[in-house]
Amino acid sequence: MDGTSTEDRIERERLFHDDRFARDNRHAADKYYDTTRSSQAAYDDAMRSVDPEQAVLEYGCGEGSAAFDLARRGVTVVGIDISSVAIEHATERANVEGLTTARFAVMNAEHLEFDDESFDLVCGSGILHHLDLQPALSEVARVLKPGGRAVFFEPMGHNPLINLYRRFTPSMRTSDEHPLLMSDFDIARACFGTVDVTFFHALSLGAVAFRRRPGGTHLLRALDACDRWLFRHIKTSRRLAWVAILTLEKTRRVGARAGQ
Repeated sequence: MDGTSTEDRIERERLFHDDRFARDNRHAADKYYDTTRSSQAAYDDAMRSVDPEQAVLEYGCGEGSAAFDLARRGVTVVGIDISSVAIEHATERANVEGLTTARFAVMNAEHLEFDDESFDLVCGSGILHHLDLQPALSEVARVLKPGGRAVFFEPMGHNPLINLYRRFTPSMRTSDEHPLLMSDFDIARACFGTVDVTFFHALSLGAVAFRRRPGGTHLLRALDACDRWLFRHIKTSRRLAWVAILTLEKTRRVGARAGQ
């Protein structure tokens, strides 16, 4: 994070996302997001595994929010966002769909307004890299029940080609966001008993130019398979990943039984 005050940073994030949700300005990147099917599917699978009896907190609840799919299954879910525009849109959509188990609130993710041990799961897509990780992850750990977990879908910040693209498209991102680095996982390990990271998309980015051509889907699947092998067997290659899915588990209390 830079040297500006926390209040200034949060205000910049709020203004950027108010504008983003008021008008769709991400179409320029759609061709790249076409290649993220495997990572998005993995995140979606994690959301589908949520038990309807669990209480869920979603960090960042704009377009593509998991809250709606969860609420359709009867899961009690609270979505928060720094943007009042995002919360207005989410609330309107939930009302239109009659999703009574979902509610939404404007809130700073680094200072949650919930009691300790309120949730079984905390989730979010593309949110942590907008936050100061130490207070944000400490808050996630605080509101999780013992044995609860958090799942986050996040961009990585090591790949030089991706970083070059980011430098040439500054209007698509905030000045304060910081795609995750390997060192950031140490912050997570200080807050959680278990930290599991799955990496996606290095070679598969090569499918961008072929996404609309015959055989493009088959090429993407083949490159995804190559990426899986690469990230599993050559650890240094993980720095080239575009996306990481973090699964964080809060340590159970000593002597606690399953379900407690």
